[in-house]
Amino acid sequence: MVAARAGAFAAIAYPEVDLVFHPQCFASEGHFAGSDAVRAAAFLEVANDPGVGAVWFARGGYGSNRILAAVMPRLGPAARAKSYVGYSDMGFLLAALYARRIGRPVHGPMATDINRGHGDETVARTLGWLLRGDRQGLEPTLDGQPAAAFNLAILNALVGTQWMPDLTDHVLMIEEVSEPLYNVDRMLFTIANATQLKGLAGVRLGIVNDIQANDPPWGETLEAMMDRWCRDMGVPYLGRAAIGHAQTNMVVPFGIA
Repeated sequence: MVAARAGAFAAIAYPEVDLVFHPQCFASEGHFAGSDAVRAAAFLEVANDPGVGAVWFARGGYGSNRILAAVMPRLGPAARAKSYVGYSDMGFLLAALYARRIGRPVHGPMATDINRGHGDETVARTLGWLLRGDRQGLEPTLDGQPAAAFNLAILNALVGTQWMPDLTDHVLMIEEVSEPLYNVDRMLFTIANATQLKGLAGVRLGIVNDIQANDPPWGETLEAMMDRWCRDMGVPYLGRAAIGHAQTNMVVPFGIA
């Protein structure tokens, strides 16, 4: 359904693109769209193909971290000349690529977002940026300062690993979905105290939605949490960002847009 809907929309709105869904997208093995080996091979095939202009991830379900060690050393010259767009769990791959300055990682809507209400508007932000350099889909606070965007749980998992990029002087944008606020607070503790994240220019909070209930109620707002942890981190809290697991998710190219 995603391939059919996204393909039909792209054919009409962006006739200059040849949108190809790799057969791996339709594979299934337990939780995953194919085994780790199948998914790694598919990524390497498209990343190393000079005839492929960009890699647009179909969805962000858990799994990209499981193939990092297999794919990163095998990326060739063609992989360095293209953009890679996704969010959520695809943040593992975006981080690893950015850490090694391979290609152009971009936090932005994926093909599966075509299924959201007004999903055509959502995916148009990614396709417009990739194909035409259309800046209307960019996160509106981008101002020439280097930036990067991550799901908070993914960033939390990256801390302490070789895959964490150097984000010195970057504005870090974070978002979260389907977590209780106590766990958001716990993850913010890790981010605030991570030595790998020293030197940030500031932090912005994106959409935090589908929040799981606390019992008893948490009793602290997200804004208060961000103020408190950013003070501990010694960086300014810059306010909100239009990124996250929602129709309004905007595009954030890593580095300078």
